[in-house]
Amino acid sequence: MEPRYYLAYGSNLNLIQMKDRCKDSKRVGTAVIKDYRLMFKGRGLNNYLTIEKARGYFVPVGVFIIVEDDERRLDIFEGHPDFYYKKDFVVELRDDKGNVTSINAFAYIMREDRRLGLPTEKYEQTVREGYKDFGFDEKILDEAIKYSDR
Repeated sequence: MEPRYYLAYGSNLNLIQMKDRCKDSKRVGTAVIKDYRLMFKGRGLNNYLTIEKARGYFVPVGVFIIVEDDERRLDIFEGHPDFYYKKDFVVELRDDKGNVTSINAFAYIMREDRRLGLPTEKYEQTVREGYKDFGFDEKILDEAIKYSDR
């Protein structure tokens, strides 16, 4: 299988965690998933980030190239296919030099029947570190927490 582009929007933005999970992964830039909204969902105290369609919203993502072994490991960490499923997107990749290229990539999305809920402090901190790694505005995370606290 050829290497694939993977879109990270949660704890896998954290470069230390991502390298630990996917040793052959390579960070290649950033992108935005348009008309999707970031939120925390799950079960009980186990709530994690996911995205759902929502017109007018957007989700910043880190873009990685991963190989087949990395994808297999991610499938395990993400609970694929029972907890998260994979969805393909076409996004505009912006590399570190500012070049923009249209790419086909995939992201993991949590099954929609999960309930909104708040993350653990540890998970939230891991994601915030990832947002810093990519230079993303943490207000988007703050909005996701507020939205998920229902």
